[in-house]
Amino acid sequence: MSVTTTGPVVPAARRAVGSHTPTSGGLARAALPYLDAAGSRVVQVYVSNSRGWALPPGDPAQDVLFRDGCGERGVPVYIHASLLVNLGSPTGDTVRRSAETLAHALGRGAAIGAAGVVFHAGSAVDAGHAEAAMRQLRETLLPLLDAADAAGGPMLLVEPSAGGGRSLASRVEQLGPYLDAVDRHPMLGVCFDTCHAWAAGHDLAAEGGMTATLDTLVATVGPGRLKLVHANDSKDLCGSTRDRHENIGKGSIGEPAFAELMRHPATEGVPIVVETPTEKHEGHGTDIATLNRLHP
Repeated sequence: MSVTTTGPVVPAARRAVGSHTPTSGGLARAALPYLDAAGSRVVQVYVSNSRGWALPPGDPAQDVLFRDGCGERGVPVYIHASLLVNLGSPTGDTVRRSAETLAHALGRGAAIGAAGVVFHAGSAVDAGHAEAAMRQLRETLLPLLDAADAAGGPMLLVEPSAGGGRSLASRVEQLGPYLDAVDRHPMLGVCFDTCHAWAAGHDLAAEGGMTATLDTLVATVGPGRLKLVHANDSKDLCGSTRDRHENIGKGSIGEPAFAELMRHPATEGVPIVVETPTEKHEGHGTDIATLNRLHP
């Protein structure tokens, strides 16, 4: 399904571009100098181990310094939940831990002034568990969304996966049933990851491919539901179902697709985060500068 974008694609304002930012050594102590050096205008962080279930309480002093520092810079904050989160799992303990992890991230998000908490859409794992996975998604996610609404945020942002493994949502049109499972709750937004979409089979590199994919995303989820973009090139071919990020313009998606991303009406006012390979902050700084250069 594709909806043709009508009218000139001219944004009213520049997109805020930033990066996923390390926090080792202290949230404010590590992240603030990093985002300054990279030129980040938006920041995404982990508040727990990305591949573990431990839920650390955080350091209140660092929380205040980080929240105030980002506020002074006008930099919006996002949290990425642990990569282990899977609300569709056939294993009850995984679902329970996933819900606890999301509740923890929402609480930590409130403490540091985060606008949203990103989590992966999840997988049923087994073919026979697909229907049950959507039921448990509803049963587990609705209370979290209601609690986030009552607390005044942050929002939860579902990120479609790279595909494979009985994913509950990998292609953007699959976000329709996912949102329907929770009655299109207003506290559930969407995070669009370019590498994931490419891996799931959206040919973003074809002329107009990024535009068509974003048109389909908006047609599926509705206007205003897209709240965050992960801009990542890919090391692999389209449809590979492999989530291996590459620096902007250095991978198989290529710069022209990201130029389309930067001028599409759906991304106007939506923060853009790079999660590209880097050993130093200069690496993210280069990708941030590239995306800013591609902005019309």
